[in-house]
Amino acid sequence: MNSETAPTDWKGRAMQARIARRYAAERRFKALGLGAVLLSGAFLAFLLIVMVGNGARGFTYTHVAVPVDFRTTPLTIDPARLSDPDADQAIAGAGLSDIVAFAADEALGDGGSALISENAWKKVRSAIKADPDLLKRRTVFELPASSAIDIAAKEGAKGELGARVDALERDGRLSTGIHWPFFRNADATDPAVAGIWGALKGSVLTIVIAFLIAFPTGVLAALYLEEYAPKNRWTDLIEVSINNLAAVPSIIFGLLALAVFINWFGLCQASALVGGLTLALMTMPVIVIAARNAIKAVPPSIRDAALGVGASPVQVVFHHVLPLALPGILTGTIIGMARALGETAPLLLIGMRAFIGDVPNGICAPSTVLPMQIFLWSDEVDRGFVEKTSAAIIVLLIVLLSMNALAIYLRNKFEKRW
Repeated sequence: MNSETAPTDWKGRAMQARIARRYAAERRFKALGLGAVLLSGAFLAFLLIVMVGNGARGFTYTHVAVPVDFRTTPLTIDPARLSDPDADQAIAGAGLSDIVAFAADEALGDGGSALISENAWKKVRSAIKADPDLLKRRTVFELPASSAIDIAAKEGAKGELGARVDALERDGRLSTGIHWPFFRNADATDPAVAGIWGALKGSVLTIVIAFLIAFPTGVLAALYLEEYAPKNRWTDLIEVSINNLAAVPSIIFGLLALAVFINWFGLCQASALVGGLTLALMTMPVIVIAARNAIKAVPPSIRDAALGVGASPVQVVFHHVLPLALPGILTGTIIGMARALGETAPLLLIGMRAFIGDVPNGICAPSTVLPMQIFLWSDEVDRGFVEKTSAAIIVLLIVLLSMNALAIYLRNKFEKRW
C-alpha cells in the first residue's frame, strides 16, 4: 500500500510559527555574540585606560633646580683623576654628597636636602666627569626631586608639602620632564633612579635563549612524529606525554630547572641562561602541538605531487611541507613565547626574584625579567614605585602586543594559498 506524504504547507500557521521561532533564535544568538565581543572590548579598554592613566606619570619625573658653587665648597680631588676608572669612588669619597646636600639646604631653605633624591648627587658626579671645568664656577643643576615631592607635584597635594611645592614652582625651581633614567637604569631602592632597562634586557636574553632551544627542537620533533615516526604504542605514548606536558603548571618546570640545571649541572643561578632553558622546557610542548597541527593542514596532494616528480622524502618535507606549514608554526611559536615572557612562577624558583641593581652583561650574569620586576616594585612601600609599576606594565604590554603583531605579519607573509 503506497501512501503519499502531504506537501509542506509553508504558509500555514504552524510552519510560520516555527520559522518565526527559528529567526528569533538566530537573532538572539547574534545579539549574544555581539554582546560577548562588546564586553570583551570593554574589559580590554578598561584595562588599557587604567594602566595608561596610572602609568603615564611613571614616564616623567620632577626635578628641582639647585645651584652649586664649587669655588666656595671645592672638592678635594685632583681634576686629573676624573678620567681614571675609579673616578666614581674618588668623587664619592671626596664628600660630593655632603656638598650637594649643603647647597640644597642653602638654596631651598631649611630641610632643602630632603626635597631632592638621596641619589641626586650622582647626577652632579656625572656632570663633573663630563666637564671638569664645573669645579671652577657656579652651576645650576636640575636634580631629581624626592619621591614625596614628585608625587605632590603631580597630584597637586595640599598641606605643608603642597605649600612647599607651590613655593618651588613660584620660584621657577620645579620642572617635570621625561624620566630618562627609567629607560636606562636597572632596579634601585630609590624610585628617582630605578629603571627597567636591566629587566628588559634580561627578558630579551631569556626569550632569545628559550626561542633558540625550543623552536628548532619542537619543529624537528613535530616533523618526525608526523612524517617519519611509525604508528605504534610508543608514538601514542609520546603524543599523550606531549599533550600532558603542555598542561603542566609552569611552577613544575621551575622545580625541574632548580633540580637539574642548578643543583645537578651547576649552571649559573638567577641568570638568563637558566631562565631561558626553563622557559624552553615549558614552551616546547606548545610548539610541538602547534607545529603538528600546521603540518597536518598541508594537503596530502602536495606530498604526492612532489614524490611523483622524483623528490626524495627529505626533500618533500623540507622543500614543500615545511614551507607551507611555516605560517602556522611561527604563529604558534610566537604566541608560546609571548606566554613565556609573562611567566614569573618558574623563575621564582631559580633565583630571578633577587634584587638586581646592575644591567646584565651576559647570559650568565645575574638578571631578572619584566614580570618579576613588576612583582618586586608592587611590593615596595615607597609610593614612588606605584607609578613605576604601572609604567613597567605598559612596557610589558607593548612588548607582548609587538610579538603578537609580529606573529600576524609572519603568518600573512609566508601564507600560501592553493
